[in-house]
Amino acid sequence: MSNNKREIAAGKILIAQPFMMDTNFKRAVVGICEYSKEKGTVGFILNKPINMDISEIIGDVVTEEKYEVFYGGPVATDTLHYIHNVGDLLDDSIKVSDGIYWGGDFKKLKFLIESGLILKDNIRFYIGYSGWEVGQLRQELASGSWIVSELYANYIFKSKSNALWQKALDHKGDAYSIIAQIPNYISHN
Repeated sequence: MSNNKREIAAGKILIAQPFMMDTNFKRAVVGICEYSKEKGTVGFILNKPINMDISEIIGDVVTEEKYEVFYGGPVATDTLHYIHNVGDLLDDSIKVSDGIYWGGDFKKLKFLIESGLILKDNIRFYIGYSGWEVGQLRQELASGSWIVSELYANYIFKSKSNALWQKALDHKGDAYSIIAQIPNYISHN
């Protein structure tokens, strides 16, 4: 199955092949937020929640809502990032694709959360990120580590994390739907 002829760009996803052994990316779906042939690639693993609420990281945010935190990837795991769907409210946001924005003014973000204008269904927080140096991702694609597809806002804001890998493959259809049925552990076959 040749799936890597699609161009990598912001607004795409990388779906890990079913037998990827890297524990950081096993059954991962990575949303690409930035791609540059000169600078490399930045993305976030969309389907690896960690048992943590944003209030444990940002102690001065006062809200009743519980904002789940995800493992974004193995790079800079001491950094916090966010993807949201309220780019029109949050200054300095970077549009990734329709209904998907990355980052923005952090002080205003805290204000919008405390004011109830950004709810948990509008935003996802990530510790760390997934990054590739120039040429590195192309090599991984050539070796068959990833399947490239489209990033939809529902993947981030509406899908259940534990079902996203299978859902993204099913959306590609044909042989990918069959791959989606491969059990996580061969012993479950």
